[in-house]
Amino acid sequence: MAAAGPRPIPPEAWPRAHRIAQGFLRPLGRFLHVQAASGVVLLVASVLALAWANSPWAASYEHLWHTPIIVGVGSFVLREPLHFWINDALMTVFFFVVGLEIRREIHEGELADLRRATLPIAAALGGMLAPALIYMSLNREPPGHRGWGVPTATDIAFAVGVLTLLGKRVPSALRVLLLALAIIDDIGAIVVIAVFYTSGVAVEGLVVAAGGILSVLAMQRFGVRKPLLYVAPGAVIWWGMLRSGVHPTLAGVVLGLLTPARPWFGQEGFLSAAKESVAAFEQFAEDKRRDVHELLEPLMRLGEARGEALAPVVRLQAWLHPYVAFGVMPLFALANAGVDVRGVTLDAPGLSRVMLGVIVGLTVGKPIGIVTASWLSVTLGIASLPRGVKYSGVFVVGCVAGIGFTMAIFVAGLAFNTPEMLGAAKLAVLLASSIAAGIGMLAARLILPAQPALDVASTTPDEAEKSNEY
Repeated sequence: MAAAGPRPIPPEAWPRAHRIAQGFLRPLGRFLHVQAASGVVLLVASVLALAWANSPWAASYEHLWHTPIIVGVGSFVLREPLHFWINDALMTVFFFVVGLEIRREIHEGELADLRRATLPIAAALGGMLAPALIYMSLNREPPGHRGWGVPTATDIAFAVGVLTLLGKRVPSALRVLLLALAIIDDIGAIVVIAVFYTSGVAVEGLVVAAGGILSVLAMQRFGVRKPLLYVAPGAVIWWGMLRSGVHPTLAGVVLGLLTPARPWFGQEGFLSAAKESVAAFEQFAEDKRRDVHELLEPLMRLGEARGEALAPVVRLQAWLHPYVAFGVMPLFALANAGVDVRGVTLDAPGLSRVMLGVIVGLTVGKPIGIVTASWLSVTLGIASLPRGVKYSGVFVVGCVAGIGFTMAIFVAGLAFNTPEMLGAAKLAVLLASSIAAGIGMLAARLILPAQPALDVASTTPDEAEKSNEY
């Protein structure tokens, strides 16, 4: 097979400038595809937020996020601070990607087969129950008891990033287990937010949201496949949930779960359209007198087949991943991780118990709950450990799952209304996530044997694809 020649450059491009641009974009592209990269960006954003909030310019940090932004048309006007648009609007895109991942897993992933899904389901439930019980045992009185949902969450980007830094020491099956567990953990967090952190429900808003959902279903019945056309009904769902009292970010989850998981053309349809287009171009080359516009139809069909070779749920997730991982989540961290530690005093009633509950819940409760639930499910015969995975590996996963960060901070914002309680909870999340990451890396290096080079070669395509997601 002949080697491919040099890639041609656009006709209007200056060759030297094009080479400079490619020299910059290639390493940038590699960086964006490294699993740990999104975790690094999150970490940088968090450190920047902390430094800013504790600097002489702390007032500007608070002032920035309280800057009012007005969005609306006619009588429909929404005037909210920038912090709202990040936490309640932009984070809807994050939850949309979560919904897409759940939809895909249910259709063809770890959640498609009950036997394979039993272990991560049990581990995730144990990893949520144990931290919640630990927190509640330390915070029985209001308002501190409202934060029981904070230590139940796991941050996928950070957790996978930590395992990635450990290299071949972590077998691919263990990474897949962590991803499946984190996805189920996200489902649990969504249920917790919807059920326990929703203050009163206005029926009128739910009717509006239901109208948006029905619009999405009707458009799908009419065969509408352009993602941009679903932005309008998605906005209706978001608006309805906002007015109903249900957290509006859950609109993203609903849209993700409604996204089609099967391709229209598929691989065979794409190959067929590609052959037709090639045949049309060959025929055009033989007959120079033909009108070039005759090539538009086969090209349009090829473009349609290219877009529908993969299911919308896969295509959208791949397209949105860099924007969420390197845009939405770091911006969320920058807006929420800026805790003024000078204003957090443990002398205030209940603050020390809130911090202790979050830290112990994430660093101790997560590994205990995940290992115990996994052991029980295997002992009862309803699940089995993946091939090549031992309980030492499950313990490492439990430690790394204690990195709550994004979702934990998000839940903290819903649980606490007072700046003192919220600041204490956020600071506890940051401390606990750092401790969990350190314990996870140390435990992996001490108890996990180095994997042979053949481990990469034996990785299935499914596992390899999963291990490249955040």
